Parts: sequence; structure tokens; C-alpha cells
Amino acid sequence: MKYDGFLAHVRERGEYKDQSEAADVTNAVLEVLAQRISPGEVKDLASQLPGPLGQVLDHATPQQAQSFGIEEFYRRVAERTGARPRTAQWDASAVLTTVADAVTGGELNQIISQLPSGYAVLFGKADLAD
Repeated sequence: MKYDGFLAHVRERGEYKDQSEAADVTNAVLEVLAQRISPGEVKDLASQLPGPLGQVLDHATPQQAQSFGIEEFYRRVAERTGARPRTAQWDASAVLTTVADAVTGGELNQIISQLPSGYAVLFGKADLAD
């Protein structure tokens, strides 16, 4: 998937006004995701996403993954976007379902396996949430 196509999907799913807003939300969600999964997994994910998104992930990668729950994930996204946590939940879902469409099934499973069960639904994979 190309960068513009990725943002178009996020824009449609999130009902954002333009590509710029979709890009800002995408960057915020990916930055928080990069903090939550292992650096190696961030690198693998970056290799499967369009170049600019891979760069966002590379810049956001910490030395090691941080452990935090889904509510903290929303809070961190909201902090970056200036939105409320409920809006951040919508934003995360718009971005992460697009990520799920853009990467291989194996990569998606690797990401989800590093997250607590509540995260799977954000990727459109509620059946993996159990």
C-alpha cells in the first residue's frame, strides 16, 4: 500500500476532513504503538508500511517496549492529538485497522501477540481478543 492510499483509508475510516488530519492522527497512533511493542517488532512493522510511516516508527522507537494498558494507550494518543480519550479510541481504530490491512497476517499476529487482549479489537480482530 502506498502512503497516499494508506492515508486515504485512514481518512475514510476516521471521517477526517483532509489527508493532513489523517496523517497527524496516523503519526500519533503509530508513535504510541512504537512505545508499546518491542523495538524489533517496530522495525518489522516499519518495513511493511509506506516509507514516511516507517520513518515515524523509527523515530518513536524506545530502547525497550513499555508496558501499559489500553486506557493508557488512548490517553497517550489523546495527548498527542489534543483530543479526548474517547476520540483517541476512534482514531486508534481508524489507523490500526488500516495497519492490519497493510501488513502481512504473520506480522499482524506478531504485533497483536505482544499486546494485552483488549488491543486486538483496534486492529479489527475482535475474535483474537479472547
